[in-house]
Order: sequence, then C-alpha cells, then structure tokens
Amino acid sequence: MDFLFIYLLPFLVLLTVLVFVHELGHYWIARRNGVRIDVFSVGFGPEIYGRTDKHGTRWKFSAIPLGGYVKMFGEGEYTGGGASEQPLTKEEKKVSFYHKRLGQRAAIVFAGPAANFLFAIFVLAAVFMTVGQPYTPPEVGAVGADSAAAEAGLEPGDKFVEIDGATIQRFEDVQQIVRLSAGEQLTLVIERDKKLLTLYATPKISELTDRSGNIHKIGLLGVSRQGVAYVKHGPFKAIWQAMREGVQLTLGTFKAIGQMIDGTRSPKELGGPVRIGQMSGDFAKSGFIPYIWFMALLSINLGLINLFPIPMLDGGHLLFYAIEAVTRRPVNEQFQEYSLRIGLALILGFMIFVTFNDIKSLFNV
Repeated sequence: MDFLFIYLLPFLVLLTVLVFVHELGHYWIARRNGVRIDVFSVGFGPEIYGRTDKHGTRWKFSAIPLGGYVKMFGEGEYTGGGASEQPLTKEEKKVSFYHKRLGQRAAIVFAGPAANFLFAIFVLAAVFMTVGQPYTPPEVGAVGADSAAAEAGLEPGDKFVEIDGATIQRFEDVQQIVRLSAGEQLTLVIERDKKLLTLYATPKISELTDRSGNIHKIGLLGVSRQGVAYVKHGPFKAIWQAMREGVQLTLGTFKAIGQMIDGTRSPKELGGPVRIGQMSGDFAKSGFIPYIWFMALLSINLGLINLFPIPMLDGGHLLFYAIEAVTRRPVNEQFQEYSLRIGLALILGFMIFVTFNDIKSLFNV
C-alpha cells in the first residue's frame, strides 16, 4: 500500500498530466484548422470511462495509463494504413486531416511537443510568482583544497560573469553548467576587485548517488556559496525567467545526449518508466514544489524526444512533411510504411534498453 501512494500514484498523476497536455496541443490546433477529432484518449486499451461531446469527439480514460492518443478523422490515410474504401464526400474532405494543407498538418503535429514546452514554462513561471525562483549571487564563498577551482586560481569573493560564453546571473547557473561538464575545460570570466579576469578550470568527475540508489557522474568545481534565497517575480519577469530556465534545461539535455554519444557519459544513466516512477515518488516526498518542478523538467524532455526525427514520433512525421515540402509531393507510402516499422523497432529497442537499466538499478546488479 505504501508503494501505491509513494511511487505509483505520483507517477501516474505525472504521466497523465503530461500526456493530456501533449495530446491537447494536437487536439486544439487540429480543431482550429477544422479537423474532426474522433477520439481523445488518456491511456490505451479498453475504455474505463468516457463521454462524447457535441462535436462528436469521444473523450475517454483507458485501462493502460502509459500514454494516450488523439484520433483525427482521415489521419490513417496519411500513413497509407487506414484509407477509406469509399471515396470521401466533399464535406468529409473538409474535416479530414489528410486533406489539409501541408502547413496545417505540420502545425497540428508540432503542436504536441510545443504544448509540453509551453506547459513547462507555465509551471515554472507559476512557481517563480508564488514561491520564488532560487537565487544566490554568483559569488565564490569558499574554495576547496585540491579542487578544480583551486587549481584554476579562483578565490573567495570572485564573482562569475561568464562560463564558456554563457552569461551567469545566479550561482545556480554555475552549478547547472559545471554538473554537465565533468572532465571538460571551461573558460571562466570572473570579476575580482572590479576587474575582469579569464581563468580556465576542468571540473573533476564525481559520482552522485540519488535516493533511489542510481549513480550519476557529475562535474565538481569545488566552490561553495552562501544560503539560497527565493526571489518572487511579477508575471512578465517570471515568464521570462521560466523561458530562460527552459532553454537551459533543453541545452543541458542536448549536452548530456552528446556526451553519451561521444562516450564521456554512460548510457546506463538513461532511465525508463521504473526509474521515472522512483524519481516521481522521491520528488513527491520532498514536497509539492519539487514535484511540479520535476514535472516541468519531464515535460520539456517529452517535447524534445517527440521532436527527434524518428518515424512513429512527431519529429518523424515532420521529417516526412519537410521532404514533401522540398519534393512537392507526399513521401511514397511504401517508404513511409517501412520507415514506420524501423521507427517502431528503434523505439521498442530503446524501451527494452532503458527498462533493463531500470531493473539493474532496482536490484543493484
């Protein structure tokens, strides 16, 4: 019973919200472009509860709460797998996804990931307006002996101005950059005695074990700060800071992926549903604010993943549309079919891999 409330329930709530937001993006733009929506489902499999609205859309919760979908009229024709045997009438073509202009179809597909990004910005902005944004002046409080900071020549009182060209406003900005730069030389622009100095530091590799026992390699500079303060912002500044935070989280995700590709970060750090469930419970136990912060982070990652140019994902469909825009004709249906099979195989392979990581982590194998 403890497992249900501590881990499973927070995970299902988080997943339901993020899937609903993603699919709502597709739904809203599709409706704005005159496409008829047949089904809006949160989850897969048999329907548990549902209702049909005045537009003929069936809104429902399904038995398997691990995703969801929006079924648009005429969408199957796009993939060549659900074309009607009878020709569509003129009125049906007006509400068919397949018969919309290329730009309209691309906007509908892009709207899902875009909704995830906008949701994350909304959540972060709400936190910054109500609780406040974590803020510590980017000043060095103390320098650890034999640390990367000491080797670089950093001193207490130094103020970070830039790191590798990125402007530093808070000590938290320094932490975000350094954590993802283990073993990489960083160019530091610091202010000392009202003068700007350029120093070079290579964060040392440190292993961090989270509450679930997962080990992560992070960069460690070896400087401390003063206590954390929370600064509340007005609506406009809160939105701006939320957008800035979203950009940093996005760039951090891309950098982590690049490190896995070049071998400086282990793919074993990738987690699947089990690990996300663990982290959902851990953040929920820490409080409401850490939990919704984690939700915002996952929303950004969900948006990014769906934009990858892999068939079966939104990014794969957008790739087909880009080819169609260049060639002035739809991508060959047989090519689409084979591409979708390959995309499905890649996604299943990835899910097996991250689930295997989860199992190893769970049993400390």
